[in-house]
Amino acid sequence: MNDAMGFIDYIAGLQLILDRIKLEQAQNIERAGDLIADTLAAGGVIHTFGTGHSHLIADEAFFRAGGIAAVNPILNERLIFLRGALESTRAEREPGLARELIEKEKIEPSDVAVIISNSGRNVAPVEMAFEMKARGVKVIAITSLEQSGGSRARHSSGLRLFELADVTIDNCVPSGDALLALPGLNGPIGASSTVAGAAIINSIIIEAVRRLLERGERVPVLTSANVDDTTADTLREILSRYRDRIRYLDLETNF
Repeated sequence: MNDAMGFIDYIAGLQLILDRIKLEQAQNIERAGDLIADTLAAGGVIHTFGTGHSHLIADEAFFRAGGIAAVNPILNERLIFLRGALESTRAEREPGLARELIEKEKIEPSDVAVIISNSGRNVAPVEMAFEMKARGVKVIAITSLEQSGGSRARHSSGLRLFELADVTIDNCVPSGDALLALPGLNGPIGASSTVAGAAIINSIIIEAVRRLLERGERVPVLTSANVDDTTADTLREILSRYRDRIRYLDLETNF
């Protein structure tokens, strides 16, 4: 296999995953869209949480051009590599960390949580699901059922993320995440869960907005800060409703 075929096969593999999501997960994406639509209609917030590379999906929905305002990512520097790669792996297995994080957030029963974990087995995402549900919050999971279903839970409950969620969306990613086997490598290469997860989280938000529009409700969408017609005041007006609910809004900043 030459280099060109390597990346072509990789992109073809991603396309197959996206096709599977479209065909196999449509009902779950629609159910998740219903939950988020109800939350937005009630003035609630979407809390997103992921560890390791799954935090990229939690971030994907926040302050996103073409996205919505009511997204609160729950972040921690130990979980997103800022304290080191292996420290992130250690932290996501640490009991009590998710509980510590959620206690710093403003959580209401009308909210919804999107928890992303490719393996679905580690302590932090499972504990976060328990904590959200204890507060009356519906949980949407984005996970690999192939990997999670064949893995032993690391949480003391013995449960994996998909066993706790109100709605589980399978990212259709193979166990181990990577897609290609190349001659001379000792393992597969080409991760796929980030592409799949980004497609899923944007899809459920699109479905939620579509439902609200069908109900006749107004849903402001964030525009890119790098489009000439977008000003700090434009974004501030959309975001200001959530200034007391979303940790990372710095509405006093100009650009």
